[in-house]
Amino acid sequence: DPSLDDKIRILHFMEKIGVDTADIGLPGAGVHVQKTVERLAIEIRDNKMKLVPNCAGRTHENDIRPIAEISQRVGIPIAVAAFIGSSPIRQFAEEWDLDWIIGQATRAIRFAVGEGLPVMFVTEDTTRAKPEHVEKLYVAAIDAGAERICVCDTVGHATPWGVMNLIKFVRGIVERANPAVKVDWHGHADRGLGVVNSIAAIQAGADRVHGCALGIGERVGNTALDLLMVNLKLMGWIDNDLTSLPDYVRFVSEV
Repeated sequence: DPSLDDKIRILHFMEKIGVDTADIGLPGAGVHVQKTVERLAIEIRDNKMKLVPNCAGRTHENDIRPIAEISQRVGIPIAVAAFIGSSPIRQFAEEWDLDWIIGQATRAIRFAVGEGLPVMFVTEDTTRAKPEHVEKLYVAAIDAGAERICVCDTVGHATPWGVMNLIKFVRGIVERANPAVKVDWHGHADRGLGVVNSIAAIQAGADRVHGCALGIGERVGNTALDLLMVNLKLMGWIDNDLTSLPDYVRFVSEV
């Protein structure tokens, strides 16, 4: 957990290389995180950054309310990345059933939308979920007001062709439910496929893909944002100025 000053500097690096949005914390974790999130949101506001802040939160009012309060105090929108498990393994481990998950998700999304917050509905472990469950969850979330849905390879299980099939399937759900809803891809690197899976997701129709500097994340890591951006630049898919990228990853490595 880098210091607040370090996080602010990282934020400026992300703005320089053209990162579109940043998860600036999980305010539901407590007062310390809430203070950090508010300070980062103020930095984004005062520097008129193009980078849009978002906050992670469980699909529960207790996690979403502090995001709304920070957004209102700072005066800028902060998107809610509301997450809940979706696969049979997650359901077994948590002793949840699908109807409970859908109810929990829709209540949380409606609450966030009622507070004026944009919502991305995140289904953890999507790549190991049943297709019929994925469809029911996303349709319910879209009906409740989610502007984005996020397809997750939470344990780095997927292969590129699997990612393409899944994103195409999800795009079909979105086209039927509400074509204005955007699709995100969130991948991990357990099989070393984080970058190529993200490229496959974009090719299959994902609107946005996620990553972390140097792939830092749980287990062997998330998708490496830096490697992904280098590849997308070389492929001509993005035109970002990446001259600050070496300084960014060097600094992140140090802190």
